[in-house]
Amino acid sequence: MSTTTHEVLNQAPPLVDRNAFTDNAPLRDALGWSGADWIAGHAEKLGSTVGSAAWARRAEEANRYVPVLRTHDRFGNRADEVEFHPAWHDWMSLSVRNGLHSLPWQGSARGGHAARATLFMLTSQIEPGHGCPISMTYASIPTLRTTPALAAAWEPLITSTDYDFGLRAPQTKRGLILGMAMTEKQGGSDVRANTTRAVPAGEMWALTGHKWFCSAPMSDAFLVLAQTAGPSGKDGLSCFLLPRVLPDGTRNEMRLQRLKDKLGNHSNASSEVEFDGALAHLVGEQGRGVRTIIEMVNHTRLDCVLGSTAGMRQSTVEALWHAAHRSAFGAKLVDQPLMANVLADLCVEYEAAVVTAMRLAAAYDDPADALFRRLASAVAKYWVCKRGPGHAAEALECLGGNGYIEEAPLARRYREQPLLSIWEGSGNVICLDVLRALSTSPESAEAFFAEVDRAAGAHPLFDAHVTRTKRMLTDGVEPSQARLLTENLALALQGSLLARHSPPAVFDAFLASRLDGGRGNCYGSLPAGLDTAAIIARHSPRL
Repeated sequence: MSTTTHEVLNQAPPLVDRNAFTDNAPLRDALGWSGADWIAGHAEKLGSTVGSAAWARRAEEANRYVPVLRTHDRFGNRADEVEFHPAWHDWMSLSVRNGLHSLPWQGSARGGHAARATLFMLTSQIEPGHGCPISMTYASIPTLRTTPALAAAWEPLITSTDYDFGLRAPQTKRGLILGMAMTEKQGGSDVRANTTRAVPAGEMWALTGHKWFCSAPMSDAFLVLAQTAGPSGKDGLSCFLLPRVLPDGTRNEMRLQRLKDKLGNHSNASSEVEFDGALAHLVGEQGRGVRTIIEMVNHTRLDCVLGSTAGMRQSTVEALWHAAHRSAFGAKLVDQPLMANVLADLCVEYEAAVVTAMRLAAAYDDPADALFRRLASAVAKYWVCKRGPGHAAEALECLGGNGYIEEAPLARRYREQPLLSIWEGSGNVICLDVLRALSTSPESAEAFFAEVDRAAGAHPLFDAHVTRTKRMLTDGVEPSQARLLTENLALALQGSLLARHSPPAVFDAFLASRLDGGRGNCYGSLPAGLDTAAIIARHSPRL
């Protein structure tokens, strides 16, 4: 019997064995003005690693072979362990080794958060699921520092660049990963409705209750919120550090009930947990748990912006790569005017996101930017993360049926992007936080517009949009209009950053498609006369 091999023609080869940093012009450009240019060599090395075929395969494996919960051992004893594919551990080890969980806390001379943001976006382009525990570990440090004795004991191991997986006493390990457990069944984002209780237990506290979402349950310790009623008389929601294993090596009373069967983010385990007198350390002031944990939340919101932006980069380059190699109706897709319009529009969205992400990360490096950061974090978290899912869907459509299969990375990305809009506050929660910032810290609006106004006079469309947005604030904004206000603030910031840091072709396209009232509602509605070829060339991957 003979077989016939049919050569596959008119298809793009897999987009691998490339440098995910050097072919990313907007990100490279941002290193200079964000104060992180010293990380370029490190980023180039990491970009070559994650852009390889071997690491693309590890990303696929980590998501195909999902985590498995083992509640009991073969003798019927509680185990409460999650088993991961080796590829997951490879990604965790890579990120920890490169300091993605700790770089700003290691005494970097300048630009530590912006430098770390660059590296985080490189790995998150390829395998975003492991970014969850990496992000929580990074974000835990400001909260732990509210209690110096705890920080002194835990921070050296949290910032270690050794990945040491497994449930053992923290002081016996080479490095630690931290998680977070805040939301409960009845409250969700309304954490003040939490019912988990904490009572004094010697030098620690005993926690009893449940958590509806506990990400990365194999972490070494968790920052947890619980209601207290203790000797100080300060009842209310308090923050705790809860280790999985106690100093004597015994397992803490934390039971993994089940793993979430999620839409995406398959490589990462998320669980429901029960505490049955689990021992924990009080972090910060009793009864001030939200204030204590808020800096952790702010830093993880930054990572939501970074993760969404990284996803946009992956979506954009996959669409560009396919269009450059696929022909239809007598020409390459990339040379078809309507497809070029769509591709350029996707590029503009990504570039607007990456300048926003890098400016926000740089704000975490400068104490003078604290007021700007207060408002900009919420604005960027809402808008960049909200744009992610639609961007992924449009990019996937550029590949047609080739994109709508599990072997293609964009199917995975399409399921991943909504998570970043939900995690750490979905749309309404974030927009109400914008109103709260404006009400409780009106100086944050002044700092925000001081940044925006650095591009004053760049173009009449931009100036008019900024004027309209300022008028909204002057006239007052009802809660029902919080989304519109947040969108306008985001577009003002993105326009200002693009005017100052991006080529004219990108800024012109942004103005015409985001600030001109005559634009369409879908990607690919850029007006005629824009230099789409220059935009596409700037963003196209190169092997």
